[in-house]
Amino acid sequence: MSNMVTQRNGIHRFFLQLGSKWAIIFLILGAILFSIISPGFLSFNGIQVILINSPFILLLALAETFVIITGGIDLSVGFVMGFASVVSAKLIALLVVMGMNDLFSIITGIVITLFIGIIPGFVNGILVARLKVPPFIATFSMLGITHGVSELLIKGVVAKNLPVLAGKIGNGSLIYIVPGKTVSFFIKPLIQRGGNLIEILPTVFVIPFIFILIFAFILKRTKFGQHTYAIGGNVDAAIRAGINVKNHLIKIYMLSSLFATIAGILYVLRYITGKADAGTGFLLDGIVAVVIGGASLYGGIGSVWKTIIGCFIILVLENGLRMLGFPTFYKYILVGIVLIFAVLVDKLFPELIHKEN
Repeated sequence: MSNMVTQRNGIHRFFLQLGSKWAIIFLILGAILFSIISPGFLSFNGIQVILINSPFILLLALAETFVIITGGIDLSVGFVMGFASVVSAKLIALLVVMGMNDLFSIITGIVITLFIGIIPGFVNGILVARLKVPPFIATFSMLGITHGVSELLIKGVVAKNLPVLAGKIGNGSLIYIVPGKTVSFFIKPLIQRGGNLIEILPTVFVIPFIFILIFAFILKRTKFGQHTYAIGGNVDAAIRAGINVKNHLIKIYMLSSLFATIAGILYVLRYITGKADAGTGFLLDGIVAVVIGGASLYGGIGSVWKTIIGCFIILVLENGLRMLGFPTFYKYILVGIVLIFAVLVDKLFPELIHKEN
């Protein structure tokens, strides 16, 4: 009898372990299915396309991860991204017109934009932490403000006239290989017409990945991360533990705007233009990726790496459907279905989601 009970408990633990990893299983099965239907899906070029399309959802999902763990939400990140793209494009173009060196103009424009870009997050943090405005209302208001300011800056015309160097940076790669001849990093080698050049790891993916590594460590291994989880788990307990909750929340919302600002800068470097609505299509994807990754909208639970799995589920669905010739709206349908499934699993089997967070 005891053996039967032990066996039954072992089976239960096995399925519990399996269920807790449903997202990564879904990702693997989805990639296999699309590769069978469309043989080029998991080819070198197919993977490169996914990586090239990944930076904006990765950064906005990273922003939402920190905010959602504290029990809040940031609806402004999409238009903060657009605002940053407009500001950086305008600044870089202006500095070039003033006669500054292209590289210096790009670097200076990016640095100034990073400082300007955290202002919306600072205001959001003040509203939420000190004035007790609900995060939904505070960040939705900032969504409107940043969108309006962006439109005022461009007056209905996209920000452009950036130097060619900006596009070379944004559309470059970490590694270049000329088969049988040379390997170079960051600098694209000159090749003869018709020559073969292999590009590995797009720059626009490498930059977000560096931030992912840094902030995954910060969230998991540092006091800042511990305080973030504590606030989301129980604000009153966090206060009693001596955590300065108000200041910490302000930092969290500033961090969220920082990630959105970096996404806006990368948008400019990739597309050589700045648009007020540059990030509108990525806000929902970012939030969905966090939920698919097992974060609780009530706060206290979440993981950067599981959020990244959620991001790649969306990217795989998007790229797979595109390769099969399906219109974009099919992606929204499938993402919605996956989101509902994630929420139902969280509600019906919370031990599956919360087990390893």
